Amino acid sequence: MVKEWLASLRKGYGRKLNLLHTWNGWLVVILALTGLILFGGFWRGLLGEGRVWVRWGHIVAGVASLVPVIYYLLLAGKHWKQLRGKPWQRANVIVVLALLVGWLLSGLLLWQFRAVGPRVSNAALLVHDLLTWIGLPYIIYHSITRVKWLKEPHRRTVKTDKPDKEGALHPAAGPQAVMSRRAFIRTAVGAGLAITLGPSFLQWFGKTLGSGESTEELIVQDANRMVPAPQPLAASSPPIGGGSQGSFRVYTVTPIPSFNNASWSFTVDGLVEQKLSWNWEQFVQLARKVQVSDFHCVTGWSVYSNTWEGIPLKELLAQAGVKSTARTVKFYSGDGVYTDSLSMEQASMDDVMVAVLHDGKPIPSDLGGPVRLVVPKMYAYKSVKWLNRVELIDEDHTGYWEERGYAKDAWV
Repeated sequence: MVKEWLASLRKGYGRKLNLLHTWNGWLVVILALTGLILFGGFWRGLLGEGRVWVRWGHIVAGVASLVPVIYYLLLAGKHWKQLRGKPWQRANVIVVLALLVGWLLSGLLLWQFRAVGPRVSNAALLVHDLLTWIGLPYIIYHSITRVKWLKEPHRRTVKTDKPDKEGALHPAAGPQAVMSRRAFIRTAVGAGLAITLGPSFLQWFGKTLGSGESTEELIVQDANRMVPAPQPLAASSPPIGGGSQGSFRVYTVTPIPSFNNASWSFTVDGLVEQKLSWNWEQFVQLARKVQVSDFHCVTGWSVYSNTWEGIPLKELLAQAGVKSTARTVKFYSGDGVYTDSLSMEQASMDDVMVAVLHDGKPIPSDLGGPVRLVVPKMYAYKSVKWLNRVELIDEDHTGYWEERGYAKDAWV
């Protein structure tokens, strides 16, 4: 029964294999385009809600890519025999299958990040990115160098107006060059991809597998001009967490804002007994505490053992005096666009902090400084960057990314 079914499945084998190749190619194109959009921080602000739809399109295309893989495996026996004596073509099949299966498995883990937990999703993201850096150049190279114009010489030969013999090729079409046209284009395409993508890959590789950019390097690049710098407590310098493990990915929905003493202030207002407001010189004099916590992004990456120093949010709220009618704490970013919120119960958690130092150093603008919210038990879109206002309100508030499809339940 199974043999008969496989035999019927393999009828028209060549046509089916060609169709599989075509559909798989289109799926890879869709995955590549949507993946690059999701990877690039530039698109986050430009697309807004559309980014959530792009993400779902990426997931659907990823799941759909399982179909051609399974179908090919049913035809693989015959195809493998056909490739006998063609080691390079067999190697190509193995590489493509490995890429597709690797992308699929790591993508499924990223899709189910809540079920598998941060450490597994962090590893899956690393594998997914690494396969992309390897796979996309390989597929581009494979696609360009396998076009029929290169594979079939008669498509690129030149005939004379008056050939000596009917159908004779012009001498220029003969094998006169040291390197054939096909070999030259293969080499040129490979070199072009290496030159174009190589530096970006090395930069990603260094940040992801190495130590990434240090806090000192980010501080050198810091666009903020805040004076004086907050002086760390003994528990921050050296950091009691031993120093953060991993690298932050910089995501923003607007250009990264910058601040100085004249442009920065911090306010707690709304349904409070006493509105509070500080300038920078006053804010850095507030009593601070130190905590060590992990930082998890909903896109799959994490930074572990961060030592944060700042003011616990519940202490600021207690100082302002929260009215009984307040239901929600709303947070405003200094970028003028981003907002999010916590319930009163969530805002009262001990580890929710208004942070000014990370690992004993001022928080640079790239990481949301000079002041950012830190909510360790929730995904990072709750940890509002460039925080400059906390408002107590009597209704629910839907944050920036929650309006665009993210879950309001952001628990890790």
